[in-house]
Amino acid sequence: MRRGFWQKKVVVEKRPKANLQIKAPQVRVIDDNGEQLGVLSTTEAIRLAHQKGMDLIEVNPQADPPIAKILDYGKYMYRKEKGNRGNKNKKAAIQEVKTVRIGLKTGDHDLQVKSQLADKFLTKGHKVRLEILLRGREKAFKDLAKQKLQSFLGYITAEHVIEENVKFTPGGFSAIVRPGK
Repeated sequence: MRRGFWQKKVVVEKRPKANLQIKAPQVRVIDDNGEQLGVLSTTEAIRLAHQKGMDLIEVNPQADPPIAKILDYGKYMYRKEKGNRGNKNKKAAIQEVKTVRIGLKTGDHDLQVKSQLADKFLTKGHKVRLEILLRGREKAFKDLAKQKLQSFLGYITAEHVIEENVKFTPGGFSAIVRPGK
């Protein structure tokens, strides 16, 4: 049977084996305190886990013999899922680049206000892309636009390093600055 383009492919998440799902005859057991109890038969390890009111979870099935821990299965899965969620958010926050746009006709006071916005982004640790947009007949004044963007860099008071110098883009000029000394 063919799958249509509207049907999503189901990805089954592989969960660790617990208790009677473990088929190995012997396992290396680690208790809930992190102490190694040595190599035990699987049935004896399961019995020991149930005496403590916990589960036997197979942590490393590739080892010889497989490694199993005595833990609460629900708490183990919660911590594992929570840890994965935290890593995704950290990676996303590092990559952020904020943009501050100005125009060729933007006045000095407006440039000061926009520079305060750029300062705020830099103090929070974000990279900032500075853009000056040229529309219509403004494209004839490229040299003036480049000077305006370079003078705007002078308005920024927060410590910064110019990562990309002022360069021409199809819409105007841009530069990227990052926080630092």
